[in-house]
Amino acid sequence: MQLIEVTTPELVQEFLLLPVQLYKIDPNYIRPLDKDVEQVFDKKKNKLLRDGEVIRWVLRNEAGKTIGRVAAFINNKTARTYEQPTGGLGFFDCINDQATANTLLDACRTWLQERGMEAMDGPINFGDRDRWWGLLAEGFHPPTYCMNYNAPYYQQLFESYGFEVYFKQYVYYRTVEEPLEPKYLSKATTILNDPDYHFQHLDKKDLKKYAEDFRTVYNKAWTKHEGVKGMSEAQAMSVMNQLKPVLDERIVWFGYYKGEPVSFFISLPELNQLFKYVNGKMDLWGKLKFVYHRWKGDCKTMYGIVFGVSPEHQRKGVETAMVVSSSKVIQNNPAIPYKDFQMNWIGDFNPKMMNVAMQVGGRIYKTYHTYRFLFDRTKEFKRMAPIS
Repeated sequence: MQLIEVTTPELVQEFLLLPVQLYKIDPNYIRPLDKDVEQVFDKKKNKLLRDGEVIRWVLRNEAGKTIGRVAAFINNKTARTYEQPTGGLGFFDCINDQATANTLLDACRTWLQERGMEAMDGPINFGDRDRWWGLLAEGFHPPTYCMNYNAPYYQQLFESYGFEVYFKQYVYYRTVEEPLEPKYLSKATTILNDPDYHFQHLDKKDLKKYAEDFRTVYNKAWTKHEGVKGMSEAQAMSVMNQLKPVLDERIVWFGYYKGEPVSFFISLPELNQLFKYVNGKMDLWGKLKFVYHRWKGDCKTMYGIVFGVSPEHQRKGVETAMVVSSSKVIQNNPAIPYKDFQMNWIGDFNPKMMNVAMQVGGRIYKTYHTYRFLFDRTKEFKRMAPIS
């Protein structure tokens, strides 16, 4: 086998096309946009490359056929926030062969060890956790936008190598029209009857305000999570500007207490239901296909990308009150095309949010594993600690 570092445009194409070949007869596979993958490795677009490191390889067999690919990286913002310095690997794809997988994983391990790392997580992203994070272990349904998809045998490849589950990630699902259970609806009504609370959906004309409201709640609710850093004003505005072209104001909601932001949930049209027609290319033809299928109403799924409640307002019914407020706009509305609702993954280290997902009618639809491999095999492996 020949392991080759990706350093040329031709090798980039080889890297991008391997999963297309692996999943060509899998009806659930949706090819990611090439540009979404490539921006991870672009110093101009991925700010983590300013002080982080990344490498990627393709693997060929003796006949010259591509049989695997992988990337390894060090995020210097988070690598040393763990008990042991921890790097990452991602964009792993491989034929169903343990020796091939071991060659790819050994390359990542060696490269990370040479740079002072003592463990590696994978398959994860060189970037935020909302993209390309985790190995699909259960629920082999079509992937949502910028989420990993893999064959069932990948789990065995990782676990046979020695990876252990650091945490599990659950994607919850419900239909849009399902009513809330009476016990949760009652709790939400108490909040809705409190004049100090109010809920509203986003207005694109005031995007800067909502970006700051998002940042306020996010920094209160999420920075206590291991490996999650606070968000700056510029970062929050950048997130909103990136989402703006596909935002549907009616499915992005905020909650306020005495005028101050205390909760949000941001949902988007599930873009992979449109991108599956463009074969990874957003050239002119791809854009025309995208616009056509969006006009046809082929996107029937809402995708909840992030949900947050300030700690002081948790367990009061704010979450369900926000859902009830949104349902008055979304449910039984012929102008709303969405029939299904998937939520971005929730880690098993976050039982509060898992409970919220169930309160709003969600049930587990997919399960991902984030694995960790300790280079010192005599050290005790510890799963990610639950959030209290």
